[in-house]
Amino acid sequence: MKLLFLHGAPAAGKLTVAKAVLGLVPGRLFDNHVALDPALMLFEFGAPGFWELVHNIRCDAFAAAAEHAIPLVVTTFCYAEPSDRAQFTEFEDIARRRGGELLPVFLYCSRQEAARRVGNPDRVERRKMTSPETLARFLDDHDFTPVPRPDVLKLNTEAVSPTAIAQQIIGHFGLHAPQHS
Repeated sequence: MKLLFLHGAPAAGKLTVAKAVLGLVPGRLFDNHVALDPALMLFEFGAPGFWELVHNIRCDAFAAAAEHAIPLVVTTFCYAEPSDRAQFTEFEDIARRRGGELLPVFLYCSRQEAARRVGNPDRVERRKMTSPETLARFLDDHDFTPVPRPDVLKLNTEAVSPTAIAQQIIGHFGLHAPQHS
């Protein structure tokens, strides 16, 4: 299993790029909210037990995908240093233990562009952050950086189309549709 790990701040374009990648190559999407939404059914955001459940859902999903040889899983994550490093290491270990690999991609844009995007109607529908003020506080409170790997691909999503970014990712990691014989 290849675990394409798209990470960055809220509104950096992670889900949009994930969908663009999966429009070009076959794979499965496990976006950030697949884990967050079930936890929100039981807990308030960030309440005791919330993040533990989110992490367990992610780890179980990645392990199941690797165990059953899903060729490509694209996931999105708001990675912040140093608080998310242990989680990232565990995701990487899950992929490696089962013969897979984690492919890190850091997506970013300016604060102004993120503030513009945060108001998009699809964010409301997906129960994502929608307030520019909340985004500003979140960006001030967290250090959204590339994961600590020398091979992380860093892409600015501001002036490039999601399809063009997806093509860069696919080319960089050699993600292509399987050949039929």
